[in-house]
Amino acid sequence: MISLLISDSDHATDIHILEPDAVDAFRAGRSAAEQAWIDANGFSGDLGKSLALPGPDGDMSCVLFGWGTEKVRARDRFHLAALAGRLAEGDYRIATAPASCNPAQEALGWQLSGYAFDRYAKRKGTTARLVVPEGADLGRIEAIAVGALTTQRLIDTPANDMGPQELEDAVTELASAHGATLDVTRGDALLEQNFPLIHTVGRASTRPPRLLDLTWGDAAHLKVTLVGKGVCFDTGGLNLKPGASMGLMKKDMGGAANAIGLASMVMALKLPVRLRLLIPAVENAVSGGAFRPGDIFTSRKGLTVEINNTDAEGRLVLADALALADEETPDLMLCMATLTGAARVALGPELPPFFTDDEALAGALSTAATTEADPLWRMPFWPGYEGQIEPGIADLDNAPSGGMAGAITAALFLRRFVENAASFAHFDLYGWTPAAKPARPKGGAHQGIRAMLRVIEERIA
Repeated sequence: MISLLISDSDHATDIHILEPDAVDAFRAGRSAAEQAWIDANGFSGDLGKSLALPGPDGDMSCVLFGWGTEKVRARDRFHLAALAGRLAEGDYRIATAPASCNPAQEALGWQLSGYAFDRYAKRKGTTARLVVPEGADLGRIEAIAVGALTTQRLIDTPANDMGPQELEDAVTELASAHGATLDVTRGDALLEQNFPLIHTVGRASTRPPRLLDLTWGDAAHLKVTLVGKGVCFDTGGLNLKPGASMGLMKKDMGGAANAIGLASMVMALKLPVRLRLLIPAVENAVSGGAFRPGDIFTSRKGLTVEINNTDAEGRLVLADALALADEETPDLMLCMATLTGAARVALGPELPPFFTDDEALAGALSTAATTEADPLWRMPFWPGYEGQIEPGIADLDNAPSGGMAGAITAALFLRRFVENAASFAHFDLYGWTPAAKPARPKGGAHQGIRAMLRVIEERIA
């Protein structure tokens, strides 16, 4: 990652962030020539509008950026990142900002705007550099940005170059960078080590399934466990997806990518926690060895599961990973997965739902989602739907019929594998930005992990 943030500069161009009602006062303090330029260009402080003021020698004396009204700003985030991409290479600093502007958050957006996925074609992100605002922690911003952009890069990489082995390579690199320990259980060893559902989902692929188990930190510290769904490509299995539904399935490891990104943040910031990262990495493929609708399997936890749709595979691999995580009674367990289309129907691509029985955790996540500009919305573990995941012939049904409350029934399924964790939350992510926005290019998306980071920090404060 190339840093677009610098600690200081002797030749930085000033940026003045102005709300509409502050434009006149700012204008009054400028030269007659600058006033005429502002008037001629009709700069009124509307959100996202920008204007460079020319200096006496024809150079740029400063840049104005419209901050808009609170009502309009609420529609999006990282507003200043829109300016970052318009500016020529050089150094800039925030000279004026209204109280409603969070300079550290805008600096993070500026840094994120430098990302361009260029593995297969030349692409260029922002090159303008920003002096980190006073009071903002440059090291913290960069650590968060590295984790966020790692998530995006992993999701953006197509499945031919991001299979279970490549996901293992990414976690191996992360472990090496931070002195963590990584244990990997692959192929038929999954059966020997009692991870039958992970093996079942991945056995049809020529790329062996595996469970990645990273640990870091002092065992005496708060036990934080992250579990991420690592389905590197999802054909749907024998319940084959139509082509239109398969096109974005490289992002079905978005839960794993987000968990990896959050783990990167935690370790880079050297938080005093005992971190565990669990990634069941598989490809849901079709072959003579594929699991079938109607099959019944016994999970690691001992619960039997009837398969009524092979395209509901994510909850299966997570079940074994959650059961393993739960065995050591973590203080906080966070599960991330691109799990259901129902979540997107309910809340769209930008607002991931989360599920928890812990009221304190729910409140902390909701608050952090707002303060960190990292949207999340709580949905219920609704007990009235428990019967829908109980088929009678087995303990659990992986895909209840009827099509209603799919995100909730999937969450209820996962909760059956968590009994001992002191606090547990499940996040149903989309993992993708459908259309480019400031600091968020079209493609893989980090979702919720900055809010989760804040909650982890609050729990150790």
